[in-house]
Amino acid sequence: MKMRNVLALLFVFALSACKAPPPPAPTDDTLVTSEVNGVTLTHRYAVKAPTEFTPINENYRALYPASLMSQPDYGGKLVRQLENGKTYVVLGQVEHFWMALAEEGQEELIGYVPMRAVVKSALYEETVRKQTPRLKPRQKQTCVNVDGSSKACKNKTSGTWILD
Repeated sequence: MKMRNVLALLFVFALSACKAPPPPAPTDDTLVTSEVNGVTLTHRYAVKAPTEFTPINENYRALYPASLMSQPDYGGKLVRQLENGKTYVVLGQVEHFWMALAEEGQEELIGYVPMRAVVKSALYEETVRKQTPRLKPRQKQTCVNVDGSSKACKNKTSGTWILD
């Protein structure tokens, strides 16, 4: 009987000394949540949470294939490139006037771009139209025949006449 009690106590002490295995280390693709200024953001572990956050939650379109960064400055890692003209959801504005982006119809933070890389969807067509270079109409050169064998043309920049 005493041996049975001793073995039972030994078993209990052995189990109490065991530790649970540590949780696995997070990988870059592990989803985490962060709370910034009262807003809960879901993002991959590789994308750092901002220190400041002002919610926007509107559809914006990419003006050019900008670099989507892992933190709101150029010192972060490149996550991927934006697709020109594709619609993204701007979750909010973060520090240094960068925008926190999510895929259209999603709420997961995928990275950060500078403010000038995206424009509101409603203003996209107008913005692109303004940025497209316009060709100036060609101006006609003013020339006059002189004595039938030569001609004089007016210089557009200085306004003087040049004989040919």
